Amino acid sequence: MKNIFIGLLFFAGIYSFAQEAGKAGELLRNEASVSEMRSAKSKGFDNRNNNSNNSGFRNQNNQNDRGRNPNYQWNKNYGYAEVFLRIPEMGYFTVELGDQMISNGSGKYRFFDLQSGRVPISIYDNGFLLYRTTLQLRNNNRLVLDFFTDNGLYLLDSYPVKSDSYGFNDWNDVWNNPYGNQSGNWNNSGNVMDNNTFSQFFSIFKNEPFDDSKIAMINQQMRNSQFTAEQIRDLVKSISFDKNKLMLAKSMYKKCVDKNRYFLVSDAFDYESSKRELREFIAK
Repeated sequence: MKNIFIGLLFFAGIYSFAQEAGKAGELLRNEASVSEMRSAKSKGFDNRNNNSNNSGFRNQNNQNDRGRNPNYQWNKNYGYAEVFLRIPEMGYFTVELGDQMISNGSGKYRFFDLQSGRVPISIYDNGFLLYRTTLQLRNNNRLVLDFFTDNGLYLLDSYPVKSDSYGFNDWNDVWNNPYGNQSGNWNNSGNVMDNNTFSQFFSIFKNEPFDDSKIAMINQQMRNSQFTAEQIRDLVKSISFDKNKLMLAKSMYKKCVDKNRYFLVSDAFDYESSKRELREFIAK
């Protein structure tokens, strides 16, 4: 009886931490009509159940109609907007966004070089239209979305895309935090702290009287935020004792979005031995 009770508690714990569809994000209205959803799209869908890409689907039935000398577009500047979409369900889905389309069974769809403005997005399951809506895209910004067949398309967030950094350590990072997942293969990280938010945070942080209270404040913020190397340098530099600086610099390394610039943090230390120990830590 005791083993049964423990087993029930175990499964209850798993269920309570499971991702709940629609728990986070803004629901985008489905604009696909009933008649569209009942009929499969005639071109480009062959009801496959594998992970191969559906490249060239638009012209697969019209290859003989192409001219002998097609007009190529070299280095055309399409746009600077991006869209990352995840479909965590099992299946072979196709996502059409503007003039781009991706088909696979991995559940991860990344669109680059998109024009800014209103762009239609359609989602198909084995050729059948499931969902259609319109996204508002902006240059140098990335929309991050989740789609659930029974709940709809959710806009989780919008991130600025910098020329020197994507803003995350891993593409999967952006989906973990909104759902509160703390385990599994998804890395635990949150939003990159922008300069304005950091300035507000830093003004409060530097008024804390002791190292312990400052470090506690940072540890709490790291649950939901990531930082740039420059921001980490300023935080570490505000700590009084080098041993505390070193401990903080090591703990914040995993939350740095531009690890290639972590050498900037060395400037926060007073002693060369601390700088050397941080370098050795990073090298490992």
